[in-house]
Amino acid sequence: MANNLLIYAAAPPRRKGTATLESGKPAGIAMRADERRSVGVIALVAMIRMFGLFALLPVLPLYSENLRGATPLLIGLAVGAYGLTQALFQIPLGALSDRIGRMPVILGGIAVFAAGSAVAALSDSIDGVIVGRLLQGAGAISATLTALITDATREEVRTRGMAVFGVGIGMSFMLAIFTGPVIAAQWGVPALFWTAAVLAVAAASMLGFLPDIPKPAARASWSILPALRADMLRIDFYVFLLHAIMTATFVALPFTFSDRLGLPLTGHWKMYLGALVLSLAITVPMILRDHRRGRGRLIGIAVTMILGAQLILTFFGFSASPVFLALAVYFGGFNFLEAGLPARLSILADGDTRGASLGVYSSAQFLGAFVGGLIGGRFLSQDQPTDVFFVCALMAGIWLALQSFGRFRKQVRKQGQSP
Repeated sequence: MANNLLIYAAAPPRRKGTATLESGKPAGIAMRADERRSVGVIALVAMIRMFGLFALLPVLPLYSENLRGATPLLIGLAVGAYGLTQALFQIPLGALSDRIGRMPVILGGIAVFAAGSAVAALSDSIDGVIVGRLLQGAGAISATLTALITDATREEVRTRGMAVFGVGIGMSFMLAIFTGPVIAAQWGVPALFWTAAVLAVAAASMLGFLPDIPKPAARASWSILPALRADMLRIDFYVFLLHAIMTATFVALPFTFSDRLGLPLTGHWKMYLGALVLSLAITVPMILRDHRRGRGRLIGIAVTMILGAQLILTFFGFSASPVFLALAVYFGGFNFLEAGLPARLSILADGDTRGASLGVYSSAQFLGAFVGGLIGGRFLSQDQPTDVFFVCALMAGIWLALQSFGRFRKQVRKQGQSP
């Protein structure tokens, strides 16, 4: 039911000439069967692949602490290392998919990701895990998967398809965050790396269920300059901050649970699951109202929620109730932005450079994850997870100030253009 509501909410705004209902609202254009099938398969592939990355976030810091050669900074690097190679390869692989097609790039990226998962699973040192994580990130296909959705859908329903994709990633995140600690507690963290490798193979096999999708017209140029417009770079910077804050937060959270709240690893999932379920009461209404357009006001509300959650973790993170509340508020804002930002970018990007545009977006996203891992490791070195949360609050505050300034400039321009 929730997915149906989310798909309905993603309907594009009324355009000139669009049929309307008696209520005056757009009648909406239904997705064809081949479009629904394509979007469903691509979203499942992304969900399965991202599960392997997300499930490691709540347990990898504690696991890495016991590896040979581990230091707080290297622990943070192990958590965020995949983001560096993701950031480096998203743009060239997205542009490559514009030239040679999506499927070769996707299959190659899945193979590299599986190899990196195996390397990390077999490692008993922090250096080996970092190498494995770097390899995982080198299979950078998020932008190509997103571009494949645009190839498979008409413009009238493309925003809806992007919304399903974004919600799928959010669901994968939610499932992984509370499942990861359960698997790790039962079979160890290496089992999570092996799970990621097996799921990568499963994701590759699912691609065979895709219907025929028209290949994009080959680009004559490798230039990514059309993807660097100011309106799209603003969204790229937003997702950079979103994932920097997220990764840094998950470097510190496991230590908060274990050292400050006294929760065993087997109990971490209860906090995550409860907070994620409660956060749906925040996320779903925001997505329904947003119509997948990334409206500035709701983005500002979501960032304010992230800022408030980080402040609660900083100053009241010594007992379970405030931490639980902070997580619910944080997940509410995070999941809204995770679904809404790529949908907005897909609308702004030009058709023949969408792969490159989404490559820039994904690079910013994963570069944020890498920087967040470094920030978390650096400020955790004093054994004070609250320091990490305070730095995350500062980043959210900067984001909110930039968002408010951008909205103020738009209002000034509109007033200046008024007769």
